[in-house]
Amino acid sequence: MEDATGVYLIDKPAGLTSFDVVRRVRRALGMKKVGHAGTLDPFATGLLVLCAGRPATREISRLMATEKVYLADLSLGRETDTGDPEGRVVAERPVTLPDRAALEEVMASFTGRIMQRVPAYAAVKHKGRPLYHYARRGVTVEKEPRPVTIHAIEIVEVAGARLQIRVRCGKGTYIRVLAEDIGRKLGCLAHLAALRRLAVGPFSVEDAVAGAQLADPSVAAGLLAAGRMTVDEALSRVAALAAR
Repeated sequence: MEDATGVYLIDKPAGLTSFDVVRRVRRALGMKKVGHAGTLDPFATGLLVLCAGRPATREISRLMATEKVYLADLSLGRETDTGDPEGRVVAERPVTLPDRAALEEVMASFTGRIMQRVPAYAAVKHKGRPLYHYARRGVTVEKEPRPVTIHAIEIVEVAGARLQIRVRCGKGTYIRVLAEDIGRKLGCLAHLAALRRLAVGPFSVEDAVAGAQLADPSVAAGLLAAGRMTVDEALSRVAALAAR
């Protein structure tokens, strides 16, 4: 690839870390300067916005400041110590859901500017180490709740002990904490069973390269070249969305 500097949209598969995807892109592009504009946990899937080359990576913070859209599956009746499917079940309750109107009211109560606690298994640093470093060693570190903005929560499906919602939110929102808080407000507990990021600002997962196809560098290079956006193009899309 002649000039690989730019912005790339990748659909991360489950089971890979965000840095696994970064490594694949680095190898395919033959570039060391590659970073992502917002991580996804290994169990999660969906849109990763990757920036390659210094002109792109210096815009990461600007791209990260855009709103995100997620499809989240909540498993009702159980909480885990991590708030997601990778954790150990720590509490259980029977599931009895209210009618649809009351359920909608619960969702609405979490929209707007709210204070959200920082989960124990988070990458936020404390004394130079991420919180998950302490949590894995049984040490609890309390962080002050942080303000986040949740623009909208739409109920997609209710099926037994599974509640699927679509969340449009600002940066810094922990969907696993939202899942737990919804479960507690419903009185039945919950954890985040699955998560898919659908959009980051003006960028959609529908336009992304399948991350699973990047395992072979010879194939990956062509796929990435076809989907590359220039830095100016990416920033113009962000500016156009902000102007709406």
